[in-house]
Amino acid sequence: MELQQMRYVVAVAEAGTFTRAAEQCMVVQSALSHQIARLERELGARLFDRTSRRVRLTPAGEAFLPAARQSLDAAERAKAEVAAVSGEVRGTISIGAIPTITAVDLPGLLERFHARHPRVRISLRSGASEEMVERVRTGALDVAFLGIPVSARPKGVHGRELARGELVAVTAPGHPLAARDRVELRDLADEPFVDFPPGSAARAQTDEAFAAAGVRREVGFEISSVDFMTRLIRQGLGIGLMPAAFVPELTGLAVLRIRDAPARLEHLVWGRFPPSPATAAFLAELGIPPADGD
Repeated sequence: MELQQMRYVVAVAEAGTFTRAAEQCMVVQSALSHQIARLERELGARLFDRTSRRVRLTPAGEAFLPAARQSLDAAERAKAEVAAVSGEVRGTISIGAIPTITAVDLPGLLERFHARHPRVRISLRSGASEEMVERVRTGALDVAFLGIPVSARPKGVHGRELARGELVAVTAPGHPLAARDRVELRDLADEPFVDFPPGSAARAQTDEAFAAAGVRREVGFEISSVDFMTRLIRQGLGIGLMPAAFVPELTGLAVLRIRDAPARLEHLVWGRFPPSPATAAFLAELGIPPADGD
């Protein structure tokens, strides 16, 4: 069994076709197919069900894929550890971030990190906080920037608080409340809301605040994209709550401060297992020792 064969299996599983996987691996399709067939003979099991349009993992393939990814990650980690002995940081780092991160200038941070460690391959994924915590816990992400209620503490990971702030209400400029500088949550009770889906950390912030104030509200639009959310608000279809530090990046919206405003915590998390040289270097760029964190 060879690492290259594992790379081909992972590529086919992710691409969904042998043709696309071969293009991504920069090999001819016949060579890729031959190596996978050779691996299947060695394992004594088919890894893929092949059709004219798409390939799918068999149960044996589903079992093989996580171990293949772990083996490839271990091989990359081994090369990175050897390079680190000579003072060179290399390898990969997978970063997750909420779209509304404000505690750090993430593009600027990535630019500095890349300039200092050009041999590190960086990947960045945007997503919901609760999903990214699980991905960090399982090793699919190395670090993640979250936005969570102040009462929440991600479990099974190391973490560091980055910033605290309040949410503000945002409306269309022509909304009746737009002329007011400050409101209370009960002033918003009869308004339709644009918010994140139930179960998300971003939704929990507002749900907890309204529950604590004893105020019921109607969420008519449940949206995962901040851009789409702001478009609906601009059209006057509902009110939204956004981090106060983030709203300067939005245009065409009226901003209302809230007396009993929900609070939000921006949090960085990373895995409990020893960080790779690339992850340790990224944490150092933030001034965080890898062993630090709650």
